[in-house]
Amino acid sequence: MINYLSLNYKVTHFLVPLLLLPLTLQTSLSGAQDADMTVDEIVNKTNQTAYYQGNDGRARVHMEIIDSQERSRERELTILRKNIGDNNQDQKFYVYFHRPADVREMVFMVHKFPGRDDDRWLYLPALDVTRRIAAGDERTSFAGSNFFYEDVSGRSPEEDDQELIETTDTYFVLKNTPKNPDRVEFDSYKMWIHKETFLPVVIEYERGGEVYRKYEVTKVETIQGFPTIMQAQMSDLRGGGKTINTYQSVEYNVEIPEDIFTERYLRRAPREYIR
Repeated sequence: MINYLSLNYKVTHFLVPLLLLPLTLQTSLSGAQDADMTVDEIVNKTNQTAYYQGNDGRARVHMEIIDSQERSRERELTILRKNIGDNNQDQKFYVYFHRPADVREMVFMVHKFPGRDDDRWLYLPALDVTRRIAAGDERTSFAGSNFFYEDVSGRSPEEDDQELIETTDTYFVLKNTPKNPDRVEFDSYKMWIHKETFLPVVIEYERGGEVYRKYEVTKVETIQGFPTIMQAQMSDLRGGGKTINTYQSVEYNVEIPEDIFTERYLRRAPREYIR
C-alpha cells in the first residue's frame, strides 16, 4: 500500500523478509528477461507496484517513532488512496490520525499529479485550521516521524534521472539523481528493487558521499493477489532514530468515493472508510 533498519547494506540481508512471499515469487528472472527490460520499464513497473495497485486502497497503520535515545512514541492512522484520471496515474490520498490525543482527528490530504507539484493540505483540529503544505515543505518530517510528506504519496519518477548500476539474481539496483537538486536535500538515492515483485525493498539516500537516510522493508505479504509491504522502517543514520510503520487491515478495490478527497471532509471524517 504505501507505500513506506539501520545497517551496512548487503543484498543477502534482505532475502529473509521476502521469504514471506509465495515460493513462486522467489525464482529469479532469467538473464534474457533482465536484458530485455529497459531502465524506463523497470522504473515504471516499480512505481506501479509501489503506489498504484488496484483502483484504490485502504490500510490501518501503526507508526512507532523511536528517537536516538530509544524513547518511543506511537501513532495510529488510516490511509485511503484512489487512482483517478484517464490513465489512473493521478491519485488522491487521505490520511486520518486516530491516536494519540494530541493528533487525533488530524488529517493530511494529497492530490498527486505526475508532471507537476502535488497539492497537499493539513487539517489541525486543535486550531480548527486547514493549511496548504508548500512544495518546498514536502521533504520535511511527517507528523514528527522519520518519514517525509513526500514519502506518503511517493516521489514522481519524472523528477529524477535513473541509471541501472547493478543487476543481481534477486535485485535491480537503480541510482536516482534529482533533475532539480535545489529542491531536495539529497545528492542521489539508490533503490534495490526485488525482481519478481518489483517492490523497492531498500532505498538509501546519499549526501556528500555518505548514506544519511535509509528505508527498508521488513515484511511482505500477498493481499488480494498484490504483493504488499506490511512493515517498513525509515532510519536517520546521522542523527539517530527511526520510524517503523506496520500496516494492518490492508484492502484493495474498496470503491472509495472520490468526493471524500475534498476539503469538506478534512473537518468531517468519512467514518465508514476510516474505522
